[in-house]
Amino acid sequence: TDQMSNMKTNKKTLILTSAVILLPILIGILLWNKLPDSMAVHFNFDNEADGYREKWFAVIIAPFILLAVHLIMAMIIAADSRKKNISSKVYRINMWILPSLSLALTAVIYIYNLGIHFNISLFLGIFLGITYIIIGNYLPKTRQNYTIGCLLPWTYANEENWNKTNRLAGVINIIIGILVIINAAIGMFDIFYSFLAAVLIGNLIPLGYSYFLHVKKGL
Repeated sequence: TDQMSNMKTNKKTLILTSAVILLPILIGILLWNKLPDSMAVHFNFDNEADGYREKWFAVIIAPFILLAVHLIMAMIIAADSRKKNISSKVYRINMWILPSLSLALTAVIYIYNLGIHFNISLFLGIFLGITYIIIGNYLPKTRQNYTIGCLLPWTYANEENWNKTNRLAGVINIIIGILVIINAAIGMFDIFYSFLAAVLIGNLIPLGYSYFLHVKKGL
């Protein structure tokens, strides 16, 4: 059946994405002797390191923390009473967010600690922008569930409210993604503030629109 096929696909996706999250450990072990004992893991707006951790933590423990979050997300989706509404495509996209983040952060941390300094804000800005664009593309395709999409009382209560709110959120996320990439390229605003603005705009506008539909349109 389609449901059994989706379950098998989702299981394979979970195994593969979990392996990708842990891939930085292998890379770190191969680079072990070239990496400093105290590794830069946090950077300021000027692309300078301002936070350090022991090598064993940066290489081994950090990926396992991401894996734990990843598995918790998978368990939450598995427990969703409306998980049948989450297509395999939407599930795969959602489950690839943390593995992609793991690889992006590894690239930044390892390259920097190998003595190769580059524009970290530009790199992370492009990564963040692309992530928003991808999310924006799949949000309108989500059906009512309790884990993926615009999760609001009014979208749960009315399917048309859900559909319209998620369509708007999808457009907003795509626009935000494009603006974040442009900002990263021209360096007008710090990456932290642009990310903060993206989170606020990306959440508040759909929330307000969903409430408007509920109150004014009865949806």
